[in-house]
Amino acid sequence: MSTHIETDCVIVGGGPAGLMTALLLLRQGLAVTVVEKHADFLRDFRGDTIHPSTQELLGELGILDEFLTRPHADMARVSLSWHGTELTLADFSRLPTRRRVMTFMPQWDFLDLLADSATRHPGFRLLRKTRIDDLIRDGGSADGRVVGVTGTGPDGDVIVRARLVIDASGRDSEVRAAAGLTPVGSAAAMDVLWFRLAKHAGETYPFVQAGAGMIITIDRGDFFQIAHVIPAGTWHGTDADLASMQDRIGRISPRMADAATAVTIDDVHLLRVRLERLRRWFTDGMLCLGDSAHAMSPAGGVGINLAIQDAVAAARILGPVLRDGDPTTSDLRRVQRRRAWPTRITQFVQRRLQGPLIASREADAPLPLPLRLLRDHPRLTHLTGRFVGIGARPERLDLT
Repeated sequence: MSTHIETDCVIVGGGPAGLMTALLLLRQGLAVTVVEKHADFLRDFRGDTIHPSTQELLGELGILDEFLTRPHADMARVSLSWHGTELTLADFSRLPTRRRVMTFMPQWDFLDLLADSATRHPGFRLLRKTRIDDLIRDGGSADGRVVGVTGTGPDGDVIVRARLVIDASGRDSEVRAAAGLTPVGSAAAMDVLWFRLAKHAGETYPFVQAGAGMIITIDRGDFFQIAHVIPAGTWHGTDADLASMQDRIGRISPRMADAATAVTIDDVHLLRVRLERLRRWFTDGMLCLGDSAHAMSPAGGVGINLAIQDAVAAARILGPVLRDGDPTTSDLRRVQRRRAWPTRITQFVQRRLQGPLIASREADAPLPLPLRLLRDHPRLTHLTGRFVGIGARPERLDLT
């Protein structure tokens, strides 16, 4: 049995970029099919920071109140503890947004919100447990225009034809590879180890702790989700690696040392950080967005929000085109031109942050210069708050 679908736009990947693009195109009266390889959105150790710019967008869409009914925690300032010295990294209190906080929400709850909102539109279709394995090209030639995708779902073969294919399937995209698009970039200097720590009643930790590396702690209510930044290529999953990690955590955060001794190798998930981007985000009939177009570092937690800004720009530029016909490569190029500059700026800043994030220093070592500037000139924290909270080029809705 096979499934055949004709739609205006097919989006591969039900992550933040894919679902937000779908929602914005649906609001313009277009038919959109999203193809997601998993059965649901319940996957741990994903980015969970929803920045003020994204919440402003949710307000414009009329779903901010619904967003706030879902499990979340707000942070008005991002603080750091450097060997016990507390300082503010970013202050959101002066942003020109309706909510001046960074909000932590499990990504599956955020994606459920977007999917629920999209379901209210008659042109929406979400194919779960469906893996895309190839592109359909006009005339069947290897260099023909992309006019759809093929894959396999629970009921057999899936064929989706569309006037535009959007690849939002992430940094390891097979769809992007099938289109002959290859990212470039320098090797990242850091990796991230994700794991959980048990939480006891009344127990708290600073959001960011640094000094002999870095620990980010996200309070999940009944446990702590930990991101531990380490030099790239130094984790191989051995007992010695685990002992070294536990020792580093004890030096960065002595209060966390005992809890870290309960972590096993099987509890640790490695994220190999990549800072790369496509030189060209598109081919005829297909556009890459989010991590498919530019893999980001976890620094600043900006990946979700940058992907959503891509979605806004793509929907604003391509929605009117799709209502009238097929997007040309010039139309797709307009999206890349709009979003390439903030991507480059953000990746440049993330590269510069890698050194301080993984530096190993003794407890009596002085604060690095960037942290001293933030400590001695508190007004700078409003600038960092604007860069983190809004981004280098914020996008606004202008959908007709």
